[in-house]
Amino acid sequence: MIDISNEVRYTTARSSGPGGQNVNKVNTKVSILFSINESKILSTHQKIILSDKLNSRINKDGYIIINCEKTRSQLKNKELALASLNALINKTLIPSKKRIYTKPTKASKLKRMKNKKILSDKKTNRRSIGF
Repeated sequence: MIDISNEVRYTTARSSGPGGQNVNKVNTKVSILFSINESKILSTHQKIILSDKLNSRINKDGYIIINCEKTRSQLKNKELALASLNALINKTLIPSKKRIYTKPTKASKLKRMKNKKILSDKKTNRRSIGF
């Protein structure tokens, strides 16, 4: 479990979410910026994995940006965005399981052949006798 709360930058803006008239006055939307390359907590191996797997989420400056505007509170949005970023990074660093290749069973082969025969008979019966 990696906690990256010390290495993120926060920016705030006016939210389009809930808040009534407060939406026009208070900056409740929170954006978290995290740079994988500048991180001191991550090892070089972890940086490579994150860069490869999260390539579509990294902008041209090298930052992962997470936005949150779910609640009316800036503090709650900060906590939610940070939790989301932590979950994303921790989930990405879990190694995926290798697929174990297996042969089809005898029963599955027989079932496949039976279905093929049924379809074949159905199409054969559709043919009209040529005149």
